[in-house]
Amino acid sequence: MAQIDSFFKFMKEQNASDLHLSTGNPPMLRIHGELVRIDMPALENDQLKALVYEIAPENKIKVYEETGDVDFGYEFPGFARYRANFFNQKVGIAAVFRLIPSKVLTFEDLNLPPVLKRFTMLKKGIVLVTGPTGSGKSTTLAAMVDYANLHRKDHIITIEDPIEFVHRSQQSLINHREVGLHTKSFAAALRGALREDPDIILVGEMRDLETIDLALTAAATGHLVFGTLHTPSAPKTIDRVIDVFPANQQNQIRASLSESLKGVVAQTLLKRIDKPGRCAAIEVLVCDTPIANLIRENKTHQIPGMMQVGKKKGNQQLDDAIMEHMKAGRISPEEAYDKAVDKKKFRVFMKTPPDDWED
Repeated sequence: MAQIDSFFKFMKEQNASDLHLSTGNPPMLRIHGELVRIDMPALENDQLKALVYEIAPENKIKVYEETGDVDFGYEFPGFARYRANFFNQKVGIAAVFRLIPSKVLTFEDLNLPPVLKRFTMLKKGIVLVTGPTGSGKSTTLAAMVDYANLHRKDHIITIEDPIEFVHRSQQSLINHREVGLHTKSFAAALRGALREDPDIILVGEMRDLETIDLALTAAATGHLVFGTLHTPSAPKTIDRVIDVFPANQQNQIRASLSESLKGVVAQTLLKRIDKPGRCAAIEVLVCDTPIANLIRENKTHQIPGMMQVGKKKGNQQLDDAIMEHMKAGRISPEEAYDKAVDKKKFRVFMKTPPDDWED
């Protein structure tokens, strides 16, 4: 057993999602969204380097020493998987480990909107799951892949950096590919995927123009593509995809996106007050013909209004999801106000509303 595995056992005991190890600081855990120090002495650079190098593949150590940071997956056999990141900081090495649950949570476990099942059963198009880092995007995508795995007889390829949730092939055949280990880049894997007879392609992160362009091409050529972006809302996600491209290509991309985009799921995590933990507030955009026309005509600012009148189709705005959590007593008015888009809606529920200039 690696020396660091004792930290992972302690993580589980404390119900922590992340382990932070940083030269010059004691180890810290993220528990329900907040960092908590472990009662230990500060870590020294050589001590920490020996601790984390013990579990890192040689090629990843080489990348880290050449570039100053690296990502990879680590499995504590029979226990759990972790997404690891090493990086240099002012006084030495630092590392962060994110727990990847061994059990893939289902739609029911996560209380996801039913419309996501419809997205999962589409034959072609692109569905984007977005939100800030640590908002549960990977967990939602894993539930969607799991549902497809159980209900479709198809070929599913996942492209990630690193591989997070591991699915066992059931009704579908699933192949997991890790960037840097099984393929050079997201773009290279996407180009290859088009020759590998996939029905569903999961792109762990759409980081650059080439990857986004290839994902749109795959969606337009009869594949269902799931992807992630670090955007806070559905309309901003559409703007982000278009803005990646040069100005002279944006009209063409709007037309392509209007035809291929089937849905956007934007989510954020909220701190609970009814019990320890967090809950997800989820915004859903269902891309029907009126929405597609707004994308094509560069009128994405009108999408929130269209979502409001299209609730029966499965559309849900983030503030409505937050309001539902607050009225059910799961979150505080202060947490609702902090995470809301239109903060004025939530001021009336607060005992001491902040000054108007903060709206």
